[in-house]
Amino acid sequence: MAEEPQATTEAPAAPAAAEESKVAAAAEEVAVSEKEAPAAEEAKKEETVEETAAIASLDSFKEESNRVADLKDPEKKALEELKQLVQEALNKHEFTAPPPPPPAAEPAPAEAPAESIEVTKEEEKTEAAPAESSEVATEAPAAAEVKPAEVVEEPPKPEAEVSAATEEPPKAVVEEAPVKPAEETPAVAVVEEKAVETIEESAVSVKEPGPASEEKPAEDPAPAAVEAEAEVPPPPPEEVSIWGVTLLGDERSDVILLKFLRARDFKVKDALAMLKSAVRWRREFGIEDLLGDADLEAAAADFEKAVFMHGVDKEEHPVCYNAFGVFQDKELYAKVFADEEKRQRFLRWRIRFLEKGIRELLDFNPGAVCTMVQVNDLKNSPGFFKREFMQATDKAITILSDNYPEFIARQVVINVPWWYLAFNRMISPFLTQRSKSKFVYAGPSKSAETIFKYIAPDQVPVQYGGLGKDSDADFSTADAVTDVTIKPGAKHTVEIPVSETGVLIWELRVLGWGVNYSAEFVPNAEGEYSVIVSKARKLLATDEPILKNSFKVGEPGKIVLTIDNVSSKKKKLLFRSKTKSTTE
Repeated sequence: MAEEPQATTEAPAAPAAAEESKVAAAAEEVAVSEKEAPAAEEAKKEETVEETAAIASLDSFKEESNRVADLKDPEKKALEELKQLVQEALNKHEFTAPPPPPPAAEPAPAEAPAESIEVTKEEEKTEAAPAESSEVATEAPAAAEVKPAEVVEEPPKPEAEVSAATEEPPKAVVEEAPVKPAEETPAVAVVEEKAVETIEESAVSVKEPGPASEEKPAEDPAPAAVEAEAEVPPPPPEEVSIWGVTLLGDERSDVILLKFLRARDFKVKDALAMLKSAVRWRREFGIEDLLGDADLEAAAADFEKAVFMHGVDKEEHPVCYNAFGVFQDKELYAKVFADEEKRQRFLRWRIRFLEKGIRELLDFNPGAVCTMVQVNDLKNSPGFFKREFMQATDKAITILSDNYPEFIARQVVINVPWWYLAFNRMISPFLTQRSKSKFVYAGPSKSAETIFKYIAPDQVPVQYGGLGKDSDADFSTADAVTDVTIKPGAKHTVEIPVSETGVLIWELRVLGWGVNYSAEFVPNAEGEYSVIVSKARKLLATDEPILKNSFKVGEPGKIVLTIDNVSSKKKKLLFRSKTKSTTE
């Protein structure tokens, strides 16, 4: 899964859409070429996969320290600036506030109101429109018919008052009056008439209440009210937490803020915008409710065939496996991707799975492990040839890259088909160098070997070439595994010394088998005969992947295992052993 997002959370839509169209076109081009590729070129494609994997491993990503003391001065400064901005945002409740509204639309052209007024004017002349059709239509005629006689209908007032009310407002209107006659510009005339009416009505309303209304000072608010308003204390800062850690609280907060800073190349404002967006998304998506969703818990039986956690790598990172090949099962594919509702359910389960992994397996204390390793198995993957699968994958990648920054230490992609690398070369220009450095690729014949570079064999699941099992009564991850490479046509012996009585147990596997195997016990005492534990036999690729055997030891000696590589290819041998008491 791609992890690194773009440089800012508010990237322009046009460039993003352009990139998506290029990637889609590349995918279509690769799909067509895959269908047309002749079978004779498969060997050459496999070589290309292995070469690319070797090149990818040379420029591997090195994870930075999450201790503040280890940061460079500019990075420390950026962290302090971000903490200040986060505190200000918490004080203003910006994390829980709704997102800002979209930008307002441009105002309509000035001609539109004028046209509507002209239409209203025509309707008045024909007397076809009702009085309530528009505000302008009801008020404009009244303004046009204002005459001194109308003022006389009101209660008698002194002539000075009437003249002041009727003659003073038109002076303001006359100053703004256009030069052209009203007949030539009916729209402007109506607006002027309405202005006259509004001014006259306001003048009359001020006079009507009498002297009592003039005594109320409208412009000066009561001093007591102002003081009371000033004394209202501001609300306390909001409390926001993410992955069980408050945004500003202790050293763990610094580790989380560093994730957002690194995802945005230490651009403080961009990191703050990403953090706000992530907090808002978590609230809208209902992250806390997901953790207790019984329906999603019940779905784990099906979904965990495709996504599961197993063991840790050599640096103690938890390892997540994505086995896309299980979706070749048509029944399972339909259960997960048949419609939008099912895809959304799988997405919610995947987010829930990640949230539980973060809270249970990661540690945000400085110096602790706070990232994961992902192994993506592309064997029999639906890939670009299943539209529903790609839709769900694209949506998941977008959500994870926008809201879970810097949670992946390395992406190991195994069983890579040739078409994937062709596609990857096309989209490579759209990825940052930081993102590309986290990926390691391996073809089918190199997958187990590549995994072993980063994950010890005892931590690797059996289906990926290791000895790791969910439950084993005899061995655990505490029992060390020895791996040996056997050259073509060579014979290798393993000697396991035994100095005490008990039961010696051992297990071994040779990837792809194609070897002869035998075992015997050789006592230390002179003159004693060797005991054949297992006769020589050939082990094939179709045999069980792991061979386990035991021998009850009654005297000091050694178990000798012989592995004869009769194939023309080098083989990887894995084995481990332990002695148990007879009571065990």
